[in-house]
Amino acid sequence: NPEIVKITRDELTVSGIEQLYYEVRGSAKMDVMTRLIDLHNLKLSVVFCNTKKKVDEVVEQLIANGYKAEGIHGDLRQNQRNNVMGKFRNGQVNILVATDVAARGIDVDNVEAVINYDLPLDDEYYVHRIGRTGRAGKTGKAFTLVSGKDSARLREIQHYTKVRMTRGVLPSNEEMAEHRKIKLITKIRTILETKNVQQFETMLGDIEKEGLDLNKVAAALLFMEIGEKEIVRTENKFATEGREGRGDRDSRESRGSFGRDRNSRGDRNDRGDRGDRGDRFGDRNDKPKREKRSRISNSEMVRLFINVGKMDKVGPGDIVGAIAGETGIAGDSIGSIDIYDKYSFVEIPKESLNEVLEGMNDNTIKGRKVSIEVAN
Repeated sequence: NPEIVKITRDELTVSGIEQLYYEVRGSAKMDVMTRLIDLHNLKLSVVFCNTKKKVDEVVEQLIANGYKAEGIHGDLRQNQRNNVMGKFRNGQVNILVATDVAARGIDVDNVEAVINYDLPLDDEYYVHRIGRTGRAGKTGKAFTLVSGKDSARLREIQHYTKVRMTRGVLPSNEEMAEHRKIKLITKIRTILETKNVQQFETMLGDIEKEGLDLNKVAAALLFMEIGEKEIVRTENKFATEGREGRGDRDSRESRGSFGRDRNSRGDRNDRGDRGDRGDRFGDRNDKPKREKRSRISNSEMVRLFINVGKMDKVGPGDIVGAIAGETGIAGDSIGSIDIYDKYSFVEIPKESLNEVLEGMNDNTIKGRKVSIEVAN
């Protein structure tokens, strides 16, 4: 005579975490992220990416821009992971870039912000990600970078968490310039008050003897400190594609996760293919959820059969994310996706066939063990 007790919560995320999203061009994500890090003067932050390859790319770009960053993902051995986490905990590294799987077990109390460089492939991942900040009664921030094709995915996450995220407004160039100026003045004042700079005063005297104006020398040193790229950065670099008017926004909201028409059912040949598949699997009336994505020629693609479908609550984003995450091939190189009740079809580049078959077989999508093969 068992009794069933169900516990529900109105919100899955902590109220002390400020959740903001920023609409940006995909190519401007790095610049927007560094702008947010600088603006909020973040001491410890965790950046989440969906693939190991993207983690490595983001770390490389952050280091090139002068930030102390390290990455963790599935390719790291345990001693390497421990080393990275040790640096992060003691402040030697202030930006940790991670995949969702590698981030399990991260327990650092003073993380000030979480940045979703990529939108998570699973709703629960979002909850786990932002739970890295706002711990022990502290407040925290969660910044999510959204490019045009991510709008539908963002709505799904908000529906799942029952939290309406605030749309963030990026600071203007003038505001960022003022912020950097104040930060630089504070840094200079601290050095003058706490360090012995007499040796450098002597060097300035030597420079002046060379006939150089000290004001211009100071300006040159500031240029070296701030960097030319910060001066020439332009506002339109951060603009979102297709936001000129309400019509554009409405058309985006009627599209699927990858910006294609949800009602698209393909051409006549596609319909014929579905009839053949119905005969084979006994689901003649099963209409697929179709995602037509790739512009690569059909002759360069191969079609795969996967044993998961709508009944497994699998969407196009789940399939793309799993393949891209486990094999490292680019998500935008994946072609058309047809999702039926019990199975799906996906097109991939022929050159990636062996890599996908080896990487995906016996893997899981939405908790279901995957079997994948070339479609008949």
